[in-house]
Amino acid sequence: MARMTEEQRLQKLQEKMEKLKLEKQKIESRVKEKERKERTRRLIKIGALIEKHFEIKSEEEAILLVASLKEYVLKNKEKVNQQDINVARKKLGIEQEEKKNNGVQGNAKVHE
Repeated sequence: MARMTEEQRLQKLQEKMEKLKLEKQKIESRVKEKERKERTRRLIKIGALIEKHFEIKSEEEAILLVASLKEYVLKNKEKVNQQDINVARKKLGIEQEEKKNNGVQGNAKVHE
């Protein structure tokens, strides 16, 4: 078998680089999609909690509520974040449920 010329080696390396670039783009795309889905799920869960516990019936009510609470929450965020999460869940009637598929905890189920 004859040795490759430098030009052939360069061509082969260029092809490998193109394949790796495409693979990188696919992986980055999957990561971004996963992050987007996680964010969407989080937003839905947060919105559902607010809608339920503040009895929100319209977007206007939600806007008024957020405007009213914004200043307080921003001023007291550290204090709010120091509360015991399990006590807060109990107050809202939310129970922890363990994901059976991958053993990850953290999903909350709201009891109605």
